[in-house]
Amino acid sequence: MGLYPGAMTRTLATAAEAPVLPRILLRDGEAVTAPVPAAPARTGAAAATERPLRVVIAGGGTGGHLFPGIALAEEIRARGGEVHFVGTARGIEARAVPESGYALELIDVAGIKGRGLAGLVRGLLRLPRAWLQSLRLLRRLRPDVVVGVGGYASGPVVATASMLRIPTAILEQNSIPGITNRILSRLVRKVFCTFPDVRGRFPAPKVVLAGNPIRRQILGQLVAAGETTAAAAAATPHGPRLFVFGGSQGARAINDAVLAALPGLLERLPNLEIWHQTGKGDEARVRDGYAALGLGEPRARVAAFLKDMAAPYAWCDLVLCRAGATSLSELTAVGKPAVLVPFPHATDNHQEWNARALVDAGGALLMRESEWTPEALTGALAGLLAAPERLYDMSNAMRTAARPEAARTIVDAMSAWR
Repeated sequence: MGLYPGAMTRTLATAAEAPVLPRILLRDGEAVTAPVPAAPARTGAAAATERPLRVVIAGGGTGGHLFPGIALAEEIRARGGEVHFVGTARGIEARAVPESGYALELIDVAGIKGRGLAGLVRGLLRLPRAWLQSLRLLRRLRPDVVVGVGGYASGPVVATASMLRIPTAILEQNSIPGITNRILSRLVRKVFCTFPDVRGRFPAPKVVLAGNPIRRQILGQLVAAGETTAAAAAATPHGPRLFVFGGSQGARAINDAVLAALPGLLERLPNLEIWHQTGKGDEARVRDGYAALGLGEPRARVAAFLKDMAAPYAWCDLVLCRAGATSLSELTAVGKPAVLVPFPHATDNHQEWNARALVDAGGALLMRESEWTPEALTGALAGLLAAPERLYDMSNAMRTAARPEAARTIVDAMSAWR
């Protein structure tokens, strides 16, 4: 199951698929190649009458934007379709898309919001060139559909496709959309949302509450983790278990708050176990903090980064984390109750609005950093960990909120536009 959405890159291909070499066009014209598994062959009447869907997915910059796009690409390829990504050389897509086995086109574009006067001028000056690059690549690729997933490249590519009368759509991962998606929503056919459009920023007839696509391998791992949690707990009795993380880069504020609350937590829950992903800059300090209170492996597991998030999800009873869309996707997919701490500097405070959706559903508690004291955090965490019946109800609420069919829903809609 999966509502919103994930983080490791994978190339999904069978041994029977023959590798081909796509081009990745750089701004200076240099070509770089990366192996891509060929799409499965279509057979029967469908192959004779219908050409496979060809889609351009534009955007990236961060994993929160890009990885739902890769999940969408997996669904398209599984149906025999063809996918090309468009991004920038500075975004995560420059590395992650080729590693995932997809073709990438790079355009020259930059953000214009929140970058001061000089940044605004530079961003505006790049727009004509980005428009021309978008026009050329769309005429060359001739896609059936263009999808924007957020990020700098999404704007010019989706807008240009709309001008060329190519069917277009955008994915909005957060409760509060950014300015680019608000503008593009007037041009596209559909806006596929993860959360309800609580502020009415999009044209209502275009909104589809589809969920946030999660990559197939990660979704499978999360579902399996959720299914094995109860059985594992019954087979191996244990104390209350807390999983703490602040995203792939960690979160120093969360690390500090947990260390400050730890004495009180141990007083109320003497057999508490913790698995803590700190971010690479904080691992030693956090490990030392646990050691000072007599906690070491296996009761206190500390890691800078976790590639396999399914393992700690399956292990824990409760999660303490930020409220990014990808984290919330994973939490609902695995059915884990959570105390959510929105990043206070997120654009338009969208993480708090993300968190409220799951709080209202009954699957999570919301704590703002401004409200944090060691006593408040101790009370929230200990109160939940000492109430297994409430955790059970919250877990069920999380699973109810999940949308494992997100990628399928979106590709179904796009396939009907040809």
